Amino acid sequence: MNSSWKSRLYHTVLWIVALAYFFPVLWIILSAFKTKNDLLATPPKWLFSPTLANFADLFSRESFWPTLINSLLISFLSVSIAIVVSFLAAYALSRFKPFGTDFIMFLILSIRMVPAAAVVVPVYLMYAALGWKDSFWPMTLFYAMFSVPFSLWILKGFMDGVSMRFDETGLANNASRFHIIFKVILPQVKPGLIAAFVFNLIFVWNEFLFNFILGGRSTTTIPTLLVSNSYQAGGVDWTFVASLGAVYLVPPVVALYFFQKYLLVGMTFGTVRGEV
Repeated sequence: MNSSWKSRLYHTVLWIVALAYFFPVLWIILSAFKTKNDLLATPPKWLFSPTLANFADLFSRESFWPTLINSLLISFLSVSIAIVVSFLAAYALSRFKPFGTDFIMFLILSIRMVPAAAVVVPVYLMYAALGWKDSFWPMTLFYAMFSVPFSLWILKGFMDGVSMRFDETGLANNASRFHIIFKVILPQVKPGLIAAFVFNLIFVWNEFLFNFILGGRSTTTIPTLLVSNSYQAGGVDWTFVASLGAVYLVPPVVALYFFQKYLLVGMTFGTVRGEV
């Protein structure tokens, strides 16, 4: 009985914490279906007549669809490039173990830990000098470069957990290194690939500062659009903010829902494998 009581209390606390974290998400979703008066009402209205006018206004804006396409393309392409590079680099560092591997890994991760505001000015000057500002592929490659360090750390942990005997057996049977990497090793580190992809996809999808500074009309992503178009007629256009915010939530929530079992493995750098 005592154990049952503790279990119920534990699950109750978990539900309270989960709902507390979910409340802002629920609020922005409900707000997207409110009129401006209902959205700004004091006290807040929980019972209201839902409307799709906010979404109709959002979808009719000329800037919305190009921005949504930019966000999807830049996110998926940059992270895909980063995953390929990180997978090959992780294999090389895990199998060949060059001198100073641990220090190399530390340097690579330290690049990712540098605050964005500390490097945005030199990066902007470089992009402006090379004529890369507001260019699709330079923006995509920048996000790919920024996604490599964390992906490499995740995949290196997974790669170290795959026995060298697979490589040795393949080489002894005249298998090419290409065959070993992509036919033998890759399937075993698939959870790490998915975890790294999802983590970095969320990062690129949410990134604002570099897109705002380095981008422009042809490379604007949703966070930049949200900031630049929020003010109208001297005030905040809350219906626009709410509707765009609700749409903005969909891709990361879908990705987290379908791939949530891989995220624990990714956060532990491959040391927890029983979850997948």
